[in-house]
Amino acid sequence: MVQKDKAPETPPVDGEQNVIPVSGEACVEAPGPVESSVAVEPSGHRKFISGVVEGFYGRPWTMEQRKELFRRQQKWGLNTYLYAPKDDYKHRMFWRELYSVEEAEQLMTLISAAKEYGIEFIYAISPGLDITFSNQKEVAALKRKLDQVTHFGCKSFALLFDDIDHNMCPADKEVFSSFAHAQVSITNEIYQYLGEPETFLFCPTEYCGTFCYPNVPQSPYLHTVGEKLLPDIDVLWTGPKVVSKDISVESIEEVSKIVKRAPVIWDNIHANDYDQKRLFLGPYKGRSTELIPRLKGVLTNPNCEFESNFVAIHTLATWYKSNMNGVRKDVVMTDGEDSTVSIQIKLENEGSDEELETDMLYSPQLALKLALTEWLGEFCVPRQYNSRQVPQSGAKGTAVVDVSSMAAPSLCSSTTVTTVFQQPIMSPAMPPLCLDPLSHPMVKRPQEDDEVEVEKKYSDEEPMEMVVEKMVDEPEAEADTEEKHIVPILADKMTEDLKPMDTDKESLTESKSLEESIQEDSGSDIAPMQTDDQPKQDVFVPGPNEKPLFIAEPLTLEDLSLLAELFYLPYEHGNKGMQMLREFNWLRANSSVVSVNCKRKDTEKVTEWQSRAEKFEEMCCLVIQMFTRLSNSANRTILYDLYPYIWDIKSIISMVKSFVQWLGCRSQSSAQFLRGDQEPWAFRGGLAGEFQRLLPIDGANDLFYQPPPSLPTSKLYSIRPYFPKDEAAVYKICKEMYCEGLEDVPFSDEDSDLIGDRLVGGLLSLSSEYGFVLEDDEGICGYALATVDVKPFLKKCNLSWIPFMQEKYNKPDSEKDLTEAEKMMLSFHEEEEGLPDSFLSNFPSLIKVDIHAKVTDPSVAKSMMGCLLSSLKANGSLGAFCKVRQSDKRMLDFYSKLGCFEVAKMEGFPKDVIIMGRSL
Repeated sequence: MVQKDKAPETPPVDGEQNVIPVSGEACVEAPGPVESSVAVEPSGHRKFISGVVEGFYGRPWTMEQRKELFRRQQKWGLNTYLYAPKDDYKHRMFWRELYSVEEAEQLMTLISAAKEYGIEFIYAISPGLDITFSNQKEVAALKRKLDQVTHFGCKSFALLFDDIDHNMCPADKEVFSSFAHAQVSITNEIYQYLGEPETFLFCPTEYCGTFCYPNVPQSPYLHTVGEKLLPDIDVLWTGPKVVSKDISVESIEEVSKIVKRAPVIWDNIHANDYDQKRLFLGPYKGRSTELIPRLKGVLTNPNCEFESNFVAIHTLATWYKSNMNGVRKDVVMTDGEDSTVSIQIKLENEGSDEELETDMLYSPQLALKLALTEWLGEFCVPRQYNSRQVPQSGAKGTAVVDVSSMAAPSLCSSTTVTTVFQQPIMSPAMPPLCLDPLSHPMVKRPQEDDEVEVEKKYSDEEPMEMVVEKMVDEPEAEADTEEKHIVPILADKMTEDLKPMDTDKESLTESKSLEESIQEDSGSDIAPMQTDDQPKQDVFVPGPNEKPLFIAEPLTLEDLSLLAELFYLPYEHGNKGMQMLREFNWLRANSSVVSVNCKRKDTEKVTEWQSRAEKFEEMCCLVIQMFTRLSNSANRTILYDLYPYIWDIKSIISMVKSFVQWLGCRSQSSAQFLRGDQEPWAFRGGLAGEFQRLLPIDGANDLFYQPPPSLPTSKLYSIRPYFPKDEAAVYKICKEMYCEGLEDVPFSDEDSDLIGDRLVGGLLSLSSEYGFVLEDDEGICGYALATVDVKPFLKKCNLSWIPFMQEKYNKPDSEKDLTEAEKMMLSFHEEEEGLPDSFLSNFPSLIKVDIHAKVTDPSVAKSMMGCLLSSLKANGSLGAFCKVRQSDKRMLDFYSKLGCFEVAKMEGFPKDVIIMGRSL
């Protein structure tokens, strides 16, 4: 969805009628001087640059969000904002184009707001994709563009030459001795043309250790930068890697020596635009405060979702303020009064599972706790989601752009379109889409043949090289067509017209045995659906026999701590996240001790397994409880930014929890958990991806892709193993769904069990170990049944189940016209056609899945199918199939959305049904 109307009018800065040069017009000097907002030390030296860079791919922040950022920066003691959003294509791809009137007004307002809060506004431009350094017309175009921005009141600038081809064009090769020489030459010229601004940043093409050829100390490129770049121009640096786990004092001293100045760190530790499934809520970490006196500054390039950056920016401020005067470690570690901080950090680290912190001025865990405590108060402030759109850049020569002809895939009855000229408004139904990350120090595309480490916590690879599911492709820019002005971002896997919903319903309960906790229905009220457009209603007063309405439990600091540990940092999960991974891995690996066919059960080992399974389920319930409380929080602005991520982790944790329940009472000792040879990009990132890898169906990405609903809801469903007490409810659903849409139900009350007996009775009686049921607050509303090997199952049916059915239902006269009920009865008395062995060797398992019509979302069915297929594959199945009547369009569509495909007709296939299969 994009805004089609004209951008809201913004009053000129300080009430002056400034004339703004626009595309196709001559630059006009803005009347009146524009004061610089650059903070200067009393001694005249520039302060340490500390703050935020908006330099990610995807939906840019709104004007209101940026103003809120400035307010927070001022409050927390940060002083700088670097403007480099990728959706402003006039920042990079169309860097020559001047801003239109509307865009100019927006930038002037932004610069004025930064000045109001005492924040230095740095405008960045990135001409390196296609500039000819030796062409004076190109240089003039760059000067003209920066002149325009200067007239907006901007006094600080940055030239970025990141993620571009090292090769120069023939014309440049005749003038410059090297690529570095060309960049340094134009940077020096622009710097002097602008009057040598107090703050001027240069981003080199070799902006991190891994990009330096052959290495940092021997890089000819960096040596040229150090020798030729004017000394008052600062150099941006991301550390040893694009996303650096640690930045050591030694590495900074090394690069400083080569470039002959202290660098400004462009820090990507909290950046998440390279993987849509990852969010980083952990503390600023891996950077000693000893770096501060050795750096010119630090700018963090954080998560795309603005509200999720509270911790990232808050902990950066805490880190900076802990040594803002550049105190050396040897001074702090004396017995003086400053040692109080050291003692507090030591106490905080005692009993922690993390590595012992060696920085005696700053503790990431203390900083995280401080940030979360302050953030908790924000969740209690009632605030509605604001989707107002603010244009960021315009099409060539255009002030108002009509985008009515644009379209995007349908998802949850909403449309998400990103254009190069307007700030896209993100549908709350999905996380922000992002362009291919090739053109920024933020990210670098991994080569397809790169080795990828699976375990992120211990890996030294770039975290973007662990990206597992690429959702978006970057459209190619055609310079000679109008298409370059409109680039919608389309997600291949988001084309399904689905309406997502929850997959689990759990509440924390008292400690019970595994089977009791599984079977017991929670009688508690489920949180009602919370939406942002609920009408105001009169206060409900319960009557004498009425239960009070559900009252949402408030979010706690423990909930936020759990959230942060589930979405921690690029190279590590938080303690609770790692603990859950370790426990699930152990339960999976040791499930044979509780398997149903284990001949000699070790009581002690069984008790240990059940005890650890119970504790694991409690941890899962805490995640689900956190999801519910967050979903009911008053601040919907924060919720909308977090919701796609908490929905995702809740969904996978619910599936894993159900699978553990199945392991505890139904698995066989032959259970296998081979991971297969999936490509590394077949998995999602983050903790959810780790859990996916530990499930037997780790490569079934379609079942794990469950987009959140368009409006947040706290309604929950639960999936658990089937028990005999559930038979009547399963029969009821089976009958209701079979008869749905039929005008006259062709079955009498006397034959109330007939449909269930025919469709699911055999599976429930002879293969209940592969059964799951779906529950909501009203009871069972779906089921998933299977048998791991249909051939022995059919033999058992012929020996026990079919004779029992033949006694129960008399054989009707086949020579007369039969009713639907009589045809079903007759099927028990006729020999069923078998399937050829050539088919069953690849698809040995029979499945039957259905969900009540009131559950309209396939995401719940996906979770059930995930649990069912996990149980089958764990016990050795290679594939599963189902039988669908040719006339049953509902079930054909249902199974298709669950990844089943119609198997080509083979000799021996029954003629009146369609066989659908899925490989495992």
